[in-house]
Amino acid sequence: MNNTGSGGVRVALLDASVGETPAERNFTRELDAEVRTYKVSEGEFPPRVDASERPFDAVVVSGSQTSVYDEEPWIAATAAWVREAVKAGVPLLGVCWGHQLLARAVGGEVDPMGGIGELGYTTVERLETSDPLFDGVDPSFVAFETHTDEVTALPSAATPLAETERALQAFRVENAWGAQFHPEYDRDTARWVTENKRGWLDDETVDAVLETVTAERHAQTAQATRVFDNFLAVARRTSTPREVSN
Repeated sequence: MNNTGSGGVRVALLDASVGETPAERNFTRELDAEVRTYKVSEGEFPPRVDASERPFDAVVVSGSQTSVYDEEPWIAATAAWVREAVKAGVPLLGVCWGHQLLARAVGGEVDPMGGIGELGYTTVERLETSDPLFDGVDPSFVAFETHTDEVTALPSAATPLAETERALQAFRVENAWGAQFHPEYDRDTARWVTENKRGWLDDETVDAVLETVTAERHAQTAQATRVFDNFLAVARRTSTPREVSN
């Protein structure tokens, strides 16, 4: 599926979610760009970044129900593809699982958090670092979280950008960024993800999170969604101009 947004940037969405999920819908809604989705969890990948006619200007890597350290061939293939994109300087944004995959692909470490990890609306604190991904974003902002793994180490070339009390929330390496939080989630997705925790989490915990998924609370995530426009602005500045047919 493609989204022919008005932003003029061509984005390759690497959808790492497994099965029928809202991932593609959420990202194509939030990205004001021409989005082409590749279901990497099913072995579908964009052309190599060194292809002569590369059909994208930027890359977004989605979340997933898997762990980046799972021994699945498609995960290793996605990490290798992302590593080449970083080397080539292609603007790349990894979200949640994509954040962790990016970290691991460039030499960082990802480990289980223990317990339920982070689930629900959480306050994210920016670190004292200026970065274009967070232009116009307050020092503290609210985002929805759902993860049980975390980035525990970054390579020396990476710069941490945000954190919560529990985990690293954003970093940059070269022209690539990771965001542990979910700026693409709508309320329906927040409910869907939380409901799917039943059986793994007790009903009391699930119900407590669901009670927070209100219009008022979700409206507070508007700051988090700014990272998409900021990311596309970077991609727009670095993309190669295309010829326009008359």
